[in-house]
Amino acid sequence: MTSANKPPEVLTVSKLTRRIQSVFESTFGIVWIEGEISNFRAPVSGHYYMALKDEKAQIRAVMFRSQAQALKFIPKDGMMVIGRGKIGIYAPRGEYQIILDYLEPLGVGALSLAFEQLKQKLAAKGIFAPEIKRPLPFLPQRVAVITSPTGAAIRDFLKIINRRFANIEIIIVPVRVQGEDAAADIVKAIDITNQKLNVDVIVLTRGGGSLEDLWAFNAEELALAIRRSKIPVVSAVGHEIDLTISDLAADFRAPTPSAAAELLVEEKEGLLRRLREIKTRLVSATSQIINSRKHELNHYSKRLRNPKRNIADHLMRLDEFHSHLARLINVAIKDRLKAIKNEKRALRLNSPARLINSMNQKIAFQRHTVLQSISRRLDELQAPVHLLEKRIYDLAPVSVLNRGYSVVQKLPEKTTLRDISSVNKGNRVRIILSKGELGCIIEKITDSSL
Repeated sequence: MTSANKPPEVLTVSKLTRRIQSVFESTFGIVWIEGEISNFRAPVSGHYYMALKDEKAQIRAVMFRSQAQALKFIPKDGMMVIGRGKIGIYAPRGEYQIILDYLEPLGVGALSLAFEQLKQKLAAKGIFAPEIKRPLPFLPQRVAVITSPTGAAIRDFLKIINRRFANIEIIIVPVRVQGEDAAADIVKAIDITNQKLNVDVIVLTRGGGSLEDLWAFNAEELALAIRRSKIPVVSAVGHEIDLTISDLAADFRAPTPSAAAELLVEEKEGLLRRLREIKTRLVSATSQIINSRKHELNHYSKRLRNPKRNIADHLMRLDEFHSHLARLINVAIKDRLKAIKNEKRALRLNSPARLINSMNQKIAFQRHTVLQSISRRLDELQAPVHLLEKRIYDLAPVSVLNRGYSVVQKLPEKTTLRDISSVNKGNRVRIILSKGELGCIIEKITDSSL
C-alpha cells in the first residue's frame, strides 16, 4: 500500500511492453549502427533477419521485404555493414531489436559489392563460358542497335558504319539506358528483336558514365536475355575501362560504340583490296594446278595400255573363277545333303518319342511294383494293430460289463467297492450294469472268506 493508501498499479505484460516500446521509440528515434552480420536468414517471406554485433555486444535486426528488395547486394554472415533504422520491441518474445530501412557494406560500395556477387553467381551458372559464345557473321547485312536514340553512342556508331560500309542496314531499337526501368526496357527490346526483326547482329550500346549510370547493364535478367537470344549480341557499354555484366554475357565485347562498329564491318576499300589479292592468288594457283595436271596426263597417256586387252583378260579369269566356284558350290551342297540325311537317320534312332514310350513303360512297371510293396507293407503293419484293438476292446470296462459283471459304488461318496469292509448294513450303494443302473440298500453282508 502507498502512503495515500492507494493500491499499486499492476501492469499486464502487454501494457508494460507497450510502455517500454514507447520509451525506446521516443528516446532513440532514427539511429545509425555499425557492426558485423551474424545468423543471417532470408526465409520465403522475403524479410531479412540477422544479428549485428561487435566484440562486446549484439542486437537483433530485421529488414522487412519492401526495404530488402531495394538492396543492391545480398547480406552475408561476417560482413561489416552500416545500417539505419528504429529501435523497437518484439512483444511475443519481449526482445528489443532494430528495424532496418537502409543497409550498406562497410568499406566497399553497395553497387560494387552487388556487381561482384552477381558476377560470381552468373559465372557459376556458366553464363560467361567461352564455349557458348556465338561467332559474328562476316559482313552482316542488317544490324539492330538497342540504345538511346538521342545519345552520343548511336551517333559515333553510325559515323563509323557510314564511313566504312554505308550500305549496311541499321535498325535502331530505342530504349532507356539509365534509370530504374531501363534494364526491363533493354530485355524487352532483345526479345522483340529476336521475335520480329530479321537481323544478323544485335548491338547493345551507350556512352560512358558512373557505375550508377551504367547499372541497367548489370542486371541479371539482362544477362539471361542475352544468352537466350538466338542472334549474336555485341555489348559496347561505356568507355574501355568500364566493365558490365552485359559485356561478360555478350558474344563479343567492344570497348566503345565506335569499336563495335569497327568490329562488325571492315573498310570497303580494304575489303576490295583483299578480294583482288585473293583473286590474283586463285588465278595463279589454278594455272599452276592446270599445268601440273597436263604434265601428269601426258606422262600417264604414254604408259597407258589398250584397255580392251585388259578387259578381255579379266573376263577370261572371271569365267574360270565362275566355273571353279560352281563346282565348289555343288560339292558343298552334296556334302551338306549327305550330312543332313545322316542327321535325320540319327534323329529317328534317337527319337524322343521312342525314349518317352520306353520310359513310360518302365514307370508303369515300377509304379505297379511300388503299389504292391506298399499294399503288402500296410497289411503287415495293420495286423498288429487289429490284434491290439481286439485286446483293448476285450479289456475295456464296457466289455467286462457285457459279460455279466457290474460295478458297485458306495453312496454318496461314489467310491468303488472292492470288499465288504467299506460298507455296513443299511448303506446305500449304486450298481452300474451293462445297461442301466440300480440304487440299492444293503440288508445283509456275507464274508466269503469265512
